[in-house]
Amino acid sequence: MADSLHARYMAASDAWRAHRKGCTPCRTGRHCEAGEPLHERFVRLQDAYLNHLRS
Repeated sequence: MADSLHARYMAASDAWRAHRKGCTPCRTGRHCEAGEPLHERFVRLQDAYLNHLRS
């Protein structure tokens, strides 16, 4: 499971960073309609992965 979780976390990170790079609202912390779900997925998977490492 950890490998799958890590892969999903990294994919979410890549998607979020790629979007944020070209989106002014997302770069300033005010997420656009397309960026909000990408950011939420990244944060959720990051939390899950870090919690997995601590357990």
